[in-house]
Amino acid sequence: MATVILPHSHLSDLWPASLKGARLGAVVHPASILSDFTHLADVLRRPGSPWNLVSLFGPQHGILGHTQDNMIEWEGAADPRWGVPVHSLYGKVRKPTAAMLEGLDCLLIDLQDVGARYYTFIWTMLLCMEAAWEKGIAVVVLDRPNPLGGALVEGPTLDEDYKSFVGLHTVPVRHGLTMGEMATLLVAEKYPGLKLHVLRMDGWTRDMLWEDTDLPWVLPSPNMPTPDTARVYPGMCLLEACTASEGRGTTRPFEIFGAPWIDAAKLKVDLDSLDLPGVVFREQGFQPTFHKGVGRLCGGVQIHVFDPDAFCPVLTGIAAMWAMRKQGALAEPVAIDPLDPRNLPDAFGWKAPPYEYEAIKLPIDILAGHSRWREMLEAGKSPWQLAAAWEADEEAWLERREPFLLY
Repeated sequence: MATVILPHSHLSDLWPASLKGARLGAVVHPASILSDFTHLADVLRRPGSPWNLVSLFGPQHGILGHTQDNMIEWEGAADPRWGVPVHSLYGKVRKPTAAMLEGLDCLLIDLQDVGARYYTFIWTMLLCMEAAWEKGIAVVVLDRPNPLGGALVEGPTLDEDYKSFVGLHTVPVRHGLTMGEMATLLVAEKYPGLKLHVLRMDGWTRDMLWEDTDLPWVLPSPNMPTPDTARVYPGMCLLEACTASEGRGTTRPFEIFGAPWIDAAKLKVDLDSLDLPGVVFREQGFQPTFHKGVGRLCGGVQIHVFDPDAFCPVLTGIAAMWAMRKQGALAEPVAIDPLDPRNLPDAFGWKAPPYEYEAIKLPIDILAGHSRWREMLEAGKSPWQLAAAWEADEEAWLERREPFLLY
C-alpha cells in the first residue's frame, strides 16, 4: 500500500454532499491516475457514482500528453473511449468559455503539478477557477503531492507587470504548495465566494519527496519523464529562454544542458567554482534528436543531485546561464523558430519573443517574473548575488502562504 493515499481511491466517500448528482466537467491529463494506474476518467464513468460526467477538459500538451513542445496547440473533439466531449484549454482558448460550462454544476480538477511557477497546470487551474467563479459553479480539486516537497521555497515573487501564462499570480518560482493549497490561496486572494472543495490526501507531509510517497510516476508532460526531472526543472526551465539547449531531444531533459559552442570542461570548472549545494556536474556530450541544437554535437554537463534537501534548483539554473554566458554572449535577443531551431548562433543569447502567448516581453523576463535577473547577469553579477536579492521575497512568501497550508 502506498504511503500516501490519494482522495481518488475513495472518491465516492469524500464527494461533497452538496454536489450529489452534479453534472461534472473534469480537467485531466495522463498523470490523472490512481495508485493502481487507473485513469480518473474511467473512475468518473462508473455507474452509481454521486456525479454525472458530462465533459472532459485538457491542459497544455493535451489530454493524452501528446503535444511535445511549448506553443504546440491542440483542439478538442468527442472522445470515443470516454464517450463525452473533450475541450482543449491550450488551443483557441486557455480559459473555459461559458459555452463549455453550459449545463455543468461543477468543475473537477486533477492535474499533477511539479512545484514550479512556470509549469502551466496551476494557471490552467486558476483560469478554470475564474471561469467557474464567474459562472457560479463549484470547483473540486483532487489533491496530489508536490514532487519537490512542501517545506522549501526558492526564488523571487512574480511582479504584477510580468504576468503571463507561465505566471498569472504573485508567487515565487518554487512555491512549496500542493494544487489544493494553491487553490485555497487563490480563492482567498482572487476569487472570494467561489465554492471550492479540496479533497485532501492522507499520509502526505511537507518534508516528503516523491520517492517517499510510494506513488507511481506518470509523465505529466512529455519532457517530465522522472521525478529527477521535476527536481531540477524550477531552475533549468530558464534555459528555454536562451540559445542553449535545456536537453530537449535527449533522454534526460533539463538534467542535461549545453550547446554546440560550449567547452564542456570549462563549463564544469566554472560551475564547480560556485560550490553549489547538493549537486555535482559531470561533463556530457549530447546530440539532440529535436529542438535546439538538433543533429549537432553539443558540449555540456549533466546535473546529478546527491542531496535533494540541500539542492537549490533555481540557483542552479541561474548558475547554468551565468557559466554559459562566460563563454560568449550576444548583445541582442535571437529569434528561434521552434519548428526549425537548427540555425542557432554560436554564443549565448536571450531568445526573442513570442513565448507562451507573450509577444513583447523577453521570455527570460516572463519566466523570471521581472527583468532583474537578466539585467544582473548582463552586468556581471554572480548567481550568489542574484540569490541574495530574492531572500526577502522567500521570507515574505513563507508567511503569506501559512494560512493556506493543509498539511
